[in-house]
Amino acid sequence: MGNASETYLQVSNISKDNDFLMGTIYAIFGVLSVLGNGILLFVAFRKKSSLKPAEYFVVNLAISDLGMTTTLFPLAIPSAYAHMWLFTETACTVYAFCGVLFGLCSLTNLTVLSCVCWLKVCCTNYGNKFSYSHASLLVAGVWCYAGVFAVGPLSGWGEYGAEPYGTACCIDWYAPSQNTAAMTYIICLFFFCYIVPCTVIFLSYTFILLTVRGSRQAVQQHMSPQNKITNAHALIIKLSLAVCTGFLTAWSPYAIVSMWAGFGNPAAVPPMAFALAAIFAKSSTIYNPIVYLFFKPNFRKSLCRDMALCRTTLCGTQKGTCRQSHHKEVCNSTRFSNGLPESHRTCRHCPCPEAVIGTRENPADSSPQQTARILKGSLQNEVAVSQLSNELQSDFL
Repeated sequence: MGNASETYLQVSNISKDNDFLMGTIYAIFGVLSVLGNGILLFVAFRKKSSLKPAEYFVVNLAISDLGMTTTLFPLAIPSAYAHMWLFTETACTVYAFCGVLFGLCSLTNLTVLSCVCWLKVCCTNYGNKFSYSHASLLVAGVWCYAGVFAVGPLSGWGEYGAEPYGTACCIDWYAPSQNTAAMTYIICLFFFCYIVPCTVIFLSYTFILLTVRGSRQAVQQHMSPQNKITNAHALIIKLSLAVCTGFLTAWSPYAIVSMWAGFGNPAAVPPMAFALAAIFAKSSTIYNPIVYLFFKPNFRKSLCRDMALCRTTLCGTQKGTCRQSHHKEVCNSTRFSNGLPESHRTCRHCPCPEAVIGTRENPADSSPQQTARILKGSLQNEVAVSQLSNELQSDFL
């Protein structure tokens, strides 16, 4: 870069008030992202022996989001408050490389995760064969896919430069109008890193919802109205909507503004449009852990157990003195899909192992196991209702 570019890097093109607001938002995002993704990784580490293959992608997503937070925010926040880029040209290139690498890794990870969910829910014959080695290979493939587009500008396919608003760096959106290679990079980036992921994610979750809806209707034909299976269906709908909404909210504004600059006149794009789009893109670092940590039952239960254990340890609670409210929160019994509790004699994760909860006073009073016939093609399979609910949740999550 020449002196003109260096001068452009050092001066912000938006007002001081907007820069101060951006710095404050980034600071809040940074704290929330470190907390959210850190907690998610802590919970995954605590339950590492029981992690499922599909959950490798949730862990990988937290790693990429945390990587983006720790590499971008420490440079973006002081630059926004100072109303100028405070670092060198080399730091600008590193900043842009990390932003593209970790951002595309998160996008690709969400796409592959949606495909795995579709495979396990809609194609159970193949989904049941999905193993840890398959998950590990796909995780490596996610990083390689993102790495190809991140390394491209370093090797001459595209260019890195200052963002139009001046206090951050990313792809040089002025280069496509002067360089054919940069134009092809922008086209490939837009198609393979936005259009394709959007299409795959929406198709995957659409097929998942259709499959779950068909299973739910088949179950309801053999059950009384008050025992209809709704838990798994409602959970999958919430997760599907959350993932799709988060994807569009985080990346669509930046994709639109980028294409506006890449295929049009970059000087005609308001710098504040890029600044707002960058804020939405960086919000994905806090949105993803919220979705997968608080909507995912097994991660949420593990988090509750760990928090209860820490609270018990910090408060100095004596062994064997669990309170009833603590049992409801920590040793929450599993439930059938119709909402009826399935009692257990002990909870091995409870800080008070001597406690005995959920004992049945009269085994004869327990309701018999309910079953449902599921139609798959021309074959009918009879499965327990509770097993169907748990299986759907386990496969999807």
